[in-house]
Amino acid sequence: MNFEKTTFAFFIVLALTLNFGFFIGDIDNPSHHDAMELAAALVVSIIATILKLGDRSSMGATFLATSLVADLQLLLAAIFWGWALFVTTEGVTPEVVARVVSLSGGALLANLVSVTLLVAETIIYRR
Repeated sequence: MNFEKTTFAFFIVLALTLNFGFFIGDIDNPSHHDAMELAAALVVSIIATILKLGDRSSMGATFLATSLVADLQLLLAAIFWGWALFVTTEGVTPEVVARVVSLSGGALLANLVSVTLLVAETIIYRR
């Protein structure tokens, strides 16, 4: 067993599951989406991106690209949530939550691509 690949796979799958946990629920209901779960998804996604930096293969470049997309989407979602919470007078409204969850959905799609590539690479590597 390769510890590096196991760690890499762990963080990719954890980023996907945390993002999915945040994403699931009514799109505009703030009680269905926890800000701490969004923060955890962002932190784990950034860790997964850092782990991808050493891979020099073409598959590694695609892994890095999908991870950067997920990071950007989650970072924008967190900034938007924070802006609504701390800067605006309206606070976190259903419209704000819908926008944040939509950005999280984009990151979720990027994470799904990453996990699909991971599974494909594992199948190819086994043969």
